[in-house]
Amino acid sequence: MSTSTVRTGIMSRPLAAVFAANFGALVSFYLLLSTIPMFTGVVGAGEAGAGLTTGVMMLATVTAEFATAWLVSRIGYRTAFGLGLVLLGAPALLLPLASDLTAVLLICLARGVGFAIVVVVAGAVAASLMPAERRGEGLGLYGIVAGIPAIVALPAGIWLVAQVGYTAVFVGGGLAALAGIAALRWVPAVIGNGSGNDEGSNEESSLGSALRSPGLRRPALIFAATATAAGITATFLPLAVGEIAAIALLGQSVTATVARWLAGRYGDRHGPARLLVPGVLAVAVGTGALLVGSPVATVAGMLLFGAGFGVAQSASMMIMYNRAPATAYGTVSALWNLGYDAGYGAGAAGFGAVAGAGGYPVAFGLTTAIVVAALLPALRDRRHPVR
Repeated sequence: MSTSTVRTGIMSRPLAAVFAANFGALVSFYLLLSTIPMFTGVVGAGEAGAGLTTGVMMLATVTAEFATAWLVSRIGYRTAFGLGLVLLGAPALLLPLASDLTAVLLICLARGVGFAIVVVVAGAVAASLMPAERRGEGLGLYGIVAGIPAIVALPAGIWLVAQVGYTAVFVGGGLAALAGIAALRWVPAVIGNGSGNDEGSNEESSLGSALRSPGLRRPALIFAATATAAGITATFLPLAVGEIAAIALLGQSVTATVARWLAGRYGDRHGPARLLVPGVLAVAVGTGALLVGSPVATVAGMLLFGAGFGVAQSASMMIMYNRAPATAYGTVSALWNLGYDAGYGAGAAGFGAVAGAGGYPVAFGLTTAIVVAALLPALRDRRHPVR
């Protein structure tokens, strides 16, 4: 590694601003992710309504990700970031006033659009602000910042409802997102050409063209397979294995966060291409361990799963950014997040149907097979990288 690479710093004021705004948005997202479904009982919607709140929000997120690159090309990254924070935070302030399921679902719809804009814009701007030779480590650090709210705010929301009630939690979640607006003055409006005005973005490609590019589509689909398994374990492990699931999922979250950072550092030094296959393999083995049926195998499998998922996150993201110009980072971020969210949601929905018909062993076996199948394109991508 050259001396200049060692001395190149990662953090800058604009990058710190992106981290701060994204952190507040993710606190808002995870704080309300479990508490809004609980709130449906207050408005008399029951379990069906609880499922709809998450489903509607994630459907809105996936749909909006298709349009975010277009939005950025019209209004710029800074303005889009602010719009996303407002759509995520402001509707949460209205939740205490919601009196029926329809009102709650409309709020979830708006927050889903806001969440899509935030994660796409934050990822693109953050990547553009990192030195190319240390982008993997920077993206790993970005993953840690994004992982902490998932580890802390998700269970904290449930606990806080019991302590201070729904209104305080909803208001706190809304303000967490809106507070990020204060940091946007340091976030660039345009990336890739050094401009800082608000006249729009020079985004070069659309999500459709990215999907037609094998060099971008292949790692996104490979990562989507691991995200499918992640959505399944997060949703159904508590139902399948009982109380041990809390320990297993906590371990999975921690190892995923740490592995994402370590994989980024390794990728900077040796290239991310060689990491994708081991990451997918670890996810497959970790999922397969659930078929053993013992608490020890479950926890060990989820620790391995988390490590593999963190590696797959960093490797796929680094590969995609390396294959695109900075002016297309918004499109790359949208495609990567689309793979994450669509895989996460579709996996949970499909698994429920399979488990209902054939039981959890059959469903977990099928999940393992899906991840194993992703090894084939991962091997091909390593041997024959394309742009």
